[in-house]
Amino acid sequence: MSTTSTIKTLLAPAVETIAPETLALAGGRRVLLRPVTPADAMAEQAFVGALSLESRHKRFHTGLHRLPPDLLQRFTNVDQREHVALVAEAEDGHIVADARYVVNEANPSEAEFAIAVADDWQSLGLGRTLMARLAAHAGRAGLAALYGDVLTVNRRMLVLMRGLGATLRPHGQGPHIARVAFELGQAA
Repeated sequence: MSTTSTIKTLLAPAVETIAPETLALAGGRRVLLRPVTPADAMAEQAFVGALSLESRHKRFHTGLHRLPPDLLQRFTNVDQREHVALVAEAEDGHIVADARYVVNEANPSEAEFAIAVADDWQSLGLGRTLMARLAAHAGRAGLAALYGDVLTVNRRMLVLMRGLGATLRPHGQGPHIARVAFELGQAA
């Protein structure tokens, strides 16, 4: 950990990790929403591998089939302060959604978010709930904004984000990506 990172950690407001919570979804399905842990590595890999090519492309902007070892480690070894990561676990123990944000080192008052929901679990309100949990946690942590880059072909995600109050603007990488941003208030 760098000196700057250590100082930020010591000075940052104490924010509790998101407590595990059982959620009832449309259609009677239930999930356990909880922080990701290093023990989730195999389940995270299985989750990503089970996503359709289209869903992997929408989440990662590429069609990768599995998380490379370094990315898998970053996905599961998180500090829950500068990198907050949640999973939704089905009753059978499989991960069916992943949501996270990572504080921007260049501007520590904001963080980049990402959400992925398993194909069979989409349109049940899970993405909306995960985004609400991330935004609430980020606000309590003193962040001023969350942002994410969404492919413009990902219409369902763009509609969801607009419905939650996000602003959408063009991205500098071209017309195929939109920058989605949530203003959370003033950073602490």
